[in-house]
Amino acid sequence: MPQALSFLSSISGLDSIAQQHSLQDLKNIDYEQLLSGWLQKLMNFGIKVVIALIVFYLGRLLASLLVKWLDHILRKRHIDKAVITFVHSFASISLFIFLIVLTASILGVQSVSFAALLASAGVAIGMGLSGQLQNLAGGLIILLSKPFQVNDHIITAADFEGKVEAVGIFHTVIRTFENRMVYIPNGKLASNEVTNVSKETFLRNSWTIGIEYNQDFEKVKEIIGRLIASDERILEDPAPYVVLHELGDSSVKVLVRAYSKPENYWDVNWDFNRRVYAEFNRLGISFPFPQLTIHHAANKDQTEISTKENA
Repeated sequence: MPQALSFLSSISGLDSIAQQHSLQDLKNIDYEQLLSGWLQKLMNFGIKVVIALIVFYLGRLLASLLVKWLDHILRKRHIDKAVITFVHSFASISLFIFLIVLTASILGVQSVSFAALLASAGVAIGMGLSGQLQNLAGGLIILLSKPFQVNDHIITAADFEGKVEAVGIFHTVIRTFENRMVYIPNGKLASNEVTNVSKETFLRNSWTIGIEYNQDFEKVKEIIGRLIASDERILEDPAPYVVLHELGDSSVKVLVRAYSKPENYWDVNWDFNRRVYAEFNRLGISFPFPQLTIHHAANKDQTEISTKENA
């Protein structure tokens, strides 16, 4: 027991000595020198921040000029507009990332550590944005295979139809004929069907016209042939044709097919409908329409109803 008390007293003595030394060390600290060191470090970091901001600003300006110069060179070489748009976006993003790395290194961030941070962030972002990576790959496929170009008239698998305004890194922009801007992911365009109307030298217009059974088909054929021949937008080669397509329940179906250039397709289609309607009415050729005929039987309690559909 006396030995235990002696041990505790020795520990207590050591603790007292440590406290005396700690107080002595605090008294010996040169607070003025410590504050001066902190201020010097703060000034050095402030200078780095100012330099980093200047470099970032000048870098953005230089990157913008470089991208514009690159656009000018590509346009001068008559490179496709879609390629120019893609290169512009890719170069802008790449230069911005390089500028961020350079600015971070000026602030004292080690390039190796920053590269590791970027790699980790890239993996995390890549997992979260896997669809965008697919769109990026789709954009490259579109630029290399060129299924369509800017200003082409296309129809997508999702029934979007219009002119291509731009092919970006992740999206292709289409202006529909309703003047809507539609942004379609490149991944979907690269992996689905796309009809490029502008690639065709001509398109086929097709009409089905119903006439009554009491009409002379040869006369109708002659009238339609005359209307086709008077429209300069309808091509002679391939030759248009008019055939008796179908004998319906109560009408004769006349099939008309003619060919026109893509830019004239809709105008030819609508104008022909209008001209056929006007010419048939002028010549007294009737168009069939649904009719309901009611026959009264001799017995008033019985009514026979028959339907005649002239459509």
